[in-house]
Amino acid sequence: MNELASLNDATSASIRFVTGDCSLGCVLLAMSPVGACAILLGDEAEVLISDLGRRFSQEKRELSEDAECAGGLRRVVELIEAPALGPALPLDIRGTAFQLRVWRVLREIPPGGRASYAEVARRIGAPNAARAVAGACAANPLAVAIPCHRVVRSDGALSGYRWGIARKAELLRRES
Repeated sequence: MNELASLNDATSASIRFVTGDCSLGCVLLAMSPVGACAILLGDEAEVLISDLGRRFSQEKRELSEDAECAGGLRRVVELIEAPALGPALPLDIRGTAFQLRVWRVLREIPPGGRASYAEVARRIGAPNAARAVAGACAANPLAVAIPCHRVVRSDGALSGYRWGIARKAELLRRES
């Protein structure tokens, strides 16, 4: 099975989701028939559910309490608490061709490692696309599974993170 799927390959099947708590706040896991299609972090479940609705407006979304979603959520929380474990669930990664290239490179950065936006741009063969790399990081729907928290400015300083700079700093601290 191909781990990367573009939006054009996505089915219109329903998406099941579950929310829970972790040490970084609230977490939402959404599952398609292929695998996890969203891992969202925030402070309130309602905000994450609204975000899911915006991201997947074409699919039917339903709150699920099934064993697969509950087990997936446990694995996501374990990944948040111990990032070196790596995601232990199938992923349904959806994005543009450019985003998929960026996200593939991000998944190659090991726990504890860091790369600059410019370095990621060079690694995807687009050395002048550091700002676009930052945009791809901001569009990432799979927090921690696609580790955009490992991308920093060229001077090593932390910069924006879709899920909040404090969460980025904490994830990096846990990995070091």
